[in-house]
Amino acid sequence: MRIATWNVNSINARLATVERWVAQELPDVICMQELKCVDEKFPAEPFERLGYNIAVHGQKTYNGVAILSKRPLEDVSRGLPGDDADDHARYIEAVISGPQPVRVACIYLPNGNPVGTEKFSYKLGWMKRLEARARDILALEEPTALVGDFNVIPEPRDAEFPKNWEGDALFQPQSRAAFRALKWLGLTDAYLEADGAPGAYSFWDYQAGAWQRNNGIRIDFALLTPQAADRLKACVIHRDVRGWDKPSDHVPVVVELDV
Repeated sequence: MRIATWNVNSINARLATVERWVAQELPDVICMQELKCVDEKFPAEPFERLGYNIAVHGQKTYNGVAILSKRPLEDVSRGLPGDDADDHARYIEAVISGPQPVRVACIYLPNGNPVGTEKFSYKLGWMKRLEARARDILALEEPTALVGDFNVIPEPRDAEFPKNWEGDALFQPQSRAAFRALKWLGLTDAYLEADGAPGAYSFWDYQAGAWQRNNGIRIDFALLTPQAADRLKACVIHRDVRGWDKPSDHVPVVVELDV
Protein backbone atom coordinates (compact mmCIF):
# COMPACT_ATOMS: atom_id res chain seq x y z
CA MET A 1 0.00 0.00 0.00
CA ARG A 2 1.36 3.39 -1.04
CA ILE A 3 0.13 6.27 1.13
CA ALA A 4 0.82 9.82 -0.06
CA THR A 5 0.60 13.04 1.92
CA TRP A 6 0.56 16.43 0.23
CA ASN A 7 -0.22 19.95 1.34
CA VAL A 8 -1.70 21.12 -1.95
CA ASN A 9 -2.04 24.82 -0.97
CA SER A 10 -5.55 25.22 -2.46
CA ILE A 11 -6.87 22.20 -4.33
CA ASN A 12 -8.84 24.22 -6.86
CA ALA A 13 -5.95 26.57 -7.65
CA ARG A 14 -3.55 23.61 -8.09
CA LEU A 15 -5.99 21.10 -9.56
CA ALA A 16 -4.15 20.56 -12.85
CA THR A 17 -0.87 19.93 -11.04
CA VAL A 18 -2.45 17.63 -8.44
CA GLU A 19 -4.44 15.72 -11.03
CA ARG A 20 -1.31 15.24 -13.16
CA TRP A 21 0.68 13.81 -10.27
CA VAL A 22 -2.12 11.56 -9.05
CA ALA A 23 -2.75 10.17 -12.55
CA GLN A 24 0.99 9.53 -12.92
CA GLU A 25 1.57 7.86 -9.54
CA LEU A 26 -1.85 6.43 -8.59
CA PRO A 27 -1.05 5.87 -4.91
CA ASP A 28 -3.48 3.70 -2.99
CA VAL A 29 -4.22 6.47 -0.49
CA ILE A 30 -3.77 10.25 -0.79
CA CYS A 31 -3.99 12.57 2.20
CA MET A 32 -4.34 16.23 1.22
CA GLN A 33 -4.01 19.29 3.42
CA GLU A 34 -4.79 22.99 3.02
CA LEU A 35 -7.64 22.43 0.61
CA LYS A 36 -9.00 25.97 1.16
CA CYS A 37 -12.53 24.99 0.19
CA VAL A 38 -15.73 23.71 1.75
CA ASP A 39 -16.74 20.09 1.18
CA GLU A 40 -19.10 20.90 -1.70
CA LYS A 41 -16.38 22.75 -3.60
CA PHE A 42 -13.88 19.89 -3.49
CA PRO A 43 -13.30 18.77 -7.12
CA ALA A 44 -14.19 15.13 -6.57
CA GLU A 45 -15.00 14.13 -10.15
CA PRO A 46 -11.44 13.91 -11.58
CA PHE A 47 -10.34 11.71 -8.69
CA GLU A 48 -13.45 9.55 -8.75
CA ARG A 49 -12.70 8.90 -12.43
CA LEU A 50 -9.32 7.56 -11.31
CA GLY A 51 -11.06 5.17 -8.92
CA TYR A 52 -10.83 7.00 -5.59
CA ASN A 53 -13.28 7.05 -2.72
CA ILE A 54 -13.19 10.46 -1.03
CA ALA A 55 -13.74 11.81 2.48
CA VAL A 56 -13.43 15.59 2.94
CA HIS A 57 -13.34 17.87 5.96
CA GLY A 58 -13.30 21.30 4.37
CA GLN A 59 -13.41 24.93 5.41
CA LYS A 60 -14.00 28.10 3.44
CA THR A 61 -10.78 29.91 2.44
CA TYR A 62 -8.61 28.21 5.07
CA ASN A 63 -7.38 24.80 6.17
CA GLY A 64 -9.25 21.69 4.92
CA VAL A 65 -8.13 18.07 4.77
CA ALA A 66 -9.15 15.02 2.74
CA ILE A 67 -8.44 11.31 2.40
CA LEU A 68 -8.74 9.65 -1.02
CA SER A 69 -8.51 5.87 -1.23
CA LYS A 70 -8.68 3.19 -3.90
CA ARG A 71 -10.15 0.92 -1.23
CA PRO A 72 -13.36 1.67 0.70
CA LEU A 73 -13.11 4.11 3.59
CA GLU A 74 -14.56 3.05 6.93
CA ASP A 75 -14.90 4.60 10.39
CA VAL A 76 -14.36 8.14 9.04
CA SER A 77 -14.06 10.81 11.74
CA ARG A 78 -13.62 14.53 11.21
CA GLY A 79 -11.95 16.91 13.65
CA LEU A 80 -9.30 16.33 16.29
CA PRO A 81 -10.88 15.25 19.61
CA GLY A 82 -10.40 17.25 22.77
CA ASP A 83 -11.91 20.68 22.05
CA ASP A 84 -15.51 20.96 20.87
CA ALA A 85 -15.05 24.70 20.27
CA ASP A 86 -12.27 24.19 17.72
CA ASP A 87 -13.83 24.76 14.28
CA HIS A 88 -10.61 24.49 12.23
CA ALA A 89 -10.75 21.72 9.61
CA ARG A 90 -7.33 20.25 10.29
CA TYR A 91 -7.84 16.56 11.01
CA ILE A 92 -9.58 13.62 9.37
CA GLU A 93 -9.12 9.94 10.16
CA ALA A 94 -10.34 6.76 8.48
CA VAL A 95 -9.72 3.05 8.20
CA ILE A 96 -8.67 1.83 4.76
CA SER A 97 -10.48 -1.48 4.38
CA GLY A 98 -8.97 -4.65 2.97
CA PRO A 99 -7.48 -7.99 4.03
CA GLN A 100 -5.17 -5.98 6.31
CA PRO A 101 -6.96 -2.75 7.27
CA VAL A 102 -4.81 0.33 7.82
CA ARG A 103 -5.86 3.36 9.83
CA VAL A 104 -4.80 6.72 8.38
CA ALA A 105 -4.90 10.13 10.05
CA CYS A 106 -4.50 13.18 7.80
CA ILE A 107 -3.07 16.12 9.73
CA TYR A 108 -2.69 19.83 9.04
CA LEU A 109 -1.03 21.08 12.20
CA PRO A 110 -1.34 24.81 12.98
CA ASN A 111 1.50 27.07 11.85
CA GLY A 112 1.61 29.02 15.12
CA ASN A 113 3.15 32.29 13.94
CA PRO A 114 3.74 34.82 15.29
CA VAL A 115 5.38 33.38 18.39
CA GLY A 116 4.03 34.90 21.59
CA THR A 117 0.46 35.19 20.30
CA GLU A 118 -2.70 33.12 20.70
CA LYS A 119 -1.79 31.39 17.43
CA PHE A 120 1.30 29.87 19.03
CA SER A 121 -0.66 28.82 22.12
CA TYR A 122 -3.25 27.23 19.82
CA LYS A 123 -0.49 25.30 18.04
CA LEU A 124 0.89 23.88 21.28
CA GLY A 125 -2.58 23.04 22.59
CA TRP A 126 -3.41 21.30 19.32
CA MET A 127 -0.23 19.25 19.58
CA LYS A 128 -1.20 18.12 23.09
CA ARG A 129 -4.56 16.98 21.74
CA LEU A 130 -2.81 15.17 18.89
CA GLU A 131 -0.57 13.42 21.41
CA ALA A 132 -3.67 12.29 23.32
CA ARG A 133 -5.26 10.96 20.12
CA ALA A 134 -2.02 9.18 19.20
CA ARG A 135 -2.03 7.45 22.61
CA ASP A 136 -5.53 6.17 21.92
CA ILE A 137 -4.52 5.00 18.44
CA LEU A 138 -1.46 3.18 19.74
CA ALA A 139 -3.63 1.38 22.28
CA LEU A 140 -5.58 -0.14 19.36
CA GLU A 141 -2.40 -1.93 18.22
CA GLU A 142 -3.33 -1.46 14.56
CA PRO A 143 -1.19 -0.55 11.55
CA THR A 144 -1.65 3.22 11.48
CA ALA A 145 -0.02 6.09 9.60
CA LEU A 146 -0.29 9.64 10.94
CA VAL A 147 0.61 11.73 7.93
CA GLY A 148 0.50 15.34 6.89
CA ASP A 149 1.93 18.82 7.25
CA PHE A 150 3.10 18.97 10.86
CA ASN A 151 4.46 22.54 10.61
CA VAL A 152 7.43 21.60 12.80
CA ILE A 153 11.14 21.48 11.93
CA PRO A 154 12.17 18.76 14.39
CA GLU A 155 15.97 19.04 14.12
CA PRO A 156 18.57 21.36 12.55
CA ARG A 157 19.18 18.68 9.90
CA ASP A 158 15.59 19.28 8.72
CA ALA A 159 16.43 22.76 7.40
CA GLU A 160 19.06 23.89 4.92
CA PHE A 161 19.68 27.03 7.00
CA PRO A 162 18.47 26.34 10.55
CA LYS A 163 19.47 29.78 11.84
CA ASN A 164 16.99 31.40 9.47
CA TRP A 165 14.17 29.70 11.38
CA GLU A 166 15.19 30.46 14.96
CA GLY A 167 12.43 33.04 15.44
CA ASP A 168 9.77 30.98 13.69
CA ALA A 169 7.06 28.96 15.43
CA LEU A 170 8.06 25.89 13.42
CA PHE A 171 11.48 25.75 15.08
CA GLN A 172 10.74 26.87 18.62
CA PRO A 173 11.95 24.63 21.47
CA GLN A 174 8.34 24.11 22.58
CA SER A 175 7.22 23.00 19.10
CA ARG A 176 10.14 20.64 18.73
CA ALA A 177 9.63 19.22 22.23
CA ALA A 178 5.97 18.55 21.47
CA PHE A 179 6.92 16.73 18.28
CA ARG A 180 9.47 14.63 20.17
CA ALA A 181 6.85 13.78 22.81
CA LEU A 182 4.58 12.57 20.02
CA LYS A 183 7.28 10.39 18.46
CA TRP A 184 8.42 9.03 21.81
CA LEU A 185 5.02 7.48 22.33
CA GLY A 186 6.35 4.82 19.97
CA LEU A 187 5.97 6.30 16.48
CA THR A 188 8.50 5.91 13.68
CA ASP A 189 9.43 8.69 11.24
CA ALA A 190 9.09 6.76 7.98
CA TYR A 191 11.58 8.87 6.00
CA LEU A 192 14.33 8.66 8.60
CA GLU A 193 13.79 4.92 8.94
CA ALA A 194 13.64 4.13 5.22
CA ASP A 195 16.13 6.65 3.83
CA GLY A 196 17.33 9.50 6.00
CA ALA A 197 19.58 11.11 3.38
CA PRO A 198 20.40 14.72 4.35
CA GLY A 199 19.16 17.68 2.34
CA ALA A 200 15.80 16.06 1.61
CA TYR A 201 13.06 18.62 2.20
CA SER A 202 9.32 18.79 1.55
CA PHE A 203 8.72 22.57 1.55
CA TRP A 204 10.38 25.49 -0.22
CA ASP A 205 9.18 29.07 -0.03
CA TYR A 206 8.07 30.75 -3.26
CA GLN A 207 10.52 33.62 -2.67
CA ALA A 208 14.17 34.16 -3.65
CA GLY A 209 14.63 30.98 -5.64
CA ALA A 210 14.38 28.80 -2.55
CA TRP A 211 13.61 25.62 -4.48
CA GLN A 212 16.38 26.14 -7.03
CA ARG A 213 18.88 26.65 -4.18
CA ASN A 214 17.37 23.83 -2.11
CA ASN A 215 16.70 26.29 0.70
CA GLY A 216 14.02 24.04 2.13
CA ILE A 217 12.68 22.41 5.26
CA ARG A 218 11.24 18.98 6.04
CA ILE A 219 7.87 19.48 7.72
CA ASP A 220 5.69 16.84 6.01
CA PHE A 221 5.85 13.49 7.78
CA ALA A 222 4.53 9.96 7.93
CA LEU A 223 4.65 8.74 11.53
CA LEU A 224 3.95 5.02 11.87
CA THR A 225 2.73 2.88 14.74
CA PRO A 226 4.90 -0.20 15.44
CA GLN A 227 2.46 -2.40 13.51
CA ALA A 228 2.88 -0.17 10.44
CA ALA A 229 6.62 0.42 10.91
CA ASP A 230 7.18 -3.34 10.80
CA ARG A 231 5.72 -3.27 7.30
CA LEU A 232 7.63 -0.22 6.02
CA LYS A 233 9.20 -0.75 2.60
CA ALA A 234 10.06 2.76 1.41
CA CYS A 235 9.47 6.47 1.86
CA VAL A 236 10.05 8.84 -1.05
CA ILE A 237 9.88 12.65 -1.24
CA HIS A 238 8.75 13.68 -4.75
CA ARG A 239 10.97 16.74 -4.95
CA ASP A 240 10.63 17.26 -8.71
CA VAL A 241 6.94 18.23 -8.41
CA ARG A 242 8.01 21.57 -6.92
CA GLY A 243 9.40 22.47 -10.34
CA TRP A 244 6.11 21.90 -12.18
CA ASP A 245 3.78 24.67 -13.35
CA LYS A 246 1.75 26.32 -10.57
CA PRO A 247 3.19 24.11 -7.84
CA SER A 248 2.29 23.99 -4.19
CA ASP A 249 5.10 25.11 -1.90
CA HIS A 250 5.02 21.52 -0.53
CA VAL A 251 5.65 18.29 -2.44
CA PRO A 252 4.15 14.81 -2.02
CA VAL A 253 5.72 12.38 0.43
CA VAL A 254 4.88 8.73 -0.27
CA VAL A 255 5.28 5.90 2.22
CA GLU A 256 4.99 2.28 1.10
CA LEU A 257 3.79 -0.44 3.47
CA ASP A 258 3.77 -4.19 2.82
CA VAL A 259 0.02 -4.72 3.30
